Amino acid sequence: MKILTGNDLASGDVVWWTGESWSRHVEDSVDVNEHGEAIARAEEGARRVNVPYVIEAQATPEGPRPAHIKDRIRALGPTIRPDLTLKPADPDAGNWVI
Repeated sequence: MKILTGNDLASGDVVWWTGESWSRHVEDSVDVNEHGEAIARAEEGARRVNVPYVIEAQATPEGPRPAHIKDRIRALGPTIRPDLTLKPADPDAGNWVI
């Protein structure tokens, strides 16, 4: 599974492609398959997102979960202050096992 991420141009927030727009919650993201690069170019060109890129993810019942630890941290927020992290639907999202 491949999902698309980037940063919101106005706020700098990490965002995830939902198939129609961008969300701050990774569980809202959709599989972009081979279309990810084309979507990224179009969205960056429309000035809606900064530096979008395609990443590998695993499908879970709660929604996509980034495969790489770097992107899981981007999805959830700080690791040293769990009270500041985004609260995803995935109850195991905070498990930082690499």
